[in-house]
Amino acid sequence: MSDIYNEQKINHIIELYKKSRERDRKKYEKKKDKPEFKLENRMRAKAHYDAHYRDVKKNNYKNNQEFNKAKGLFYYYKRTDRLELFMKKYSDKVTILYEGGFDVKSYLETGSGSGSGSDTD
Repeated sequence: MSDIYNEQKINHIIELYKKSRERDRKKYEKKKDKPEFKLENRMRAKAHYDAHYRDVKKNNYKNNQEFNKAKGLFYYYKRTDRLELFMKKYSDKVTILYEGGFDVKSYLETGSGSGSGSDTD
């Protein structure tokens, strides 16, 4: 360690930082419930969202719309124990799910959701 920052000076700097953070926290605690602070904070957050994320989220939703619809349909057929029918009836949806990285056949192989009982008859 150099002569400029000995142990005592480092501890002093850390204590000053802790006091500063505590002061800032107390200021925030006082003003966080005031209506004008809430309004300013909401406006700032909304402006940031509008500037950076609105178009990104909208495009992401549009790009994944077909995938999410296919996944919802899959889970409906899984919940009603008719996955085999889903595979036959909606082969186009199955390909959309595969392209999106969703492995449909693993649900059939593990037996979770295929409780039709046809293999025991």
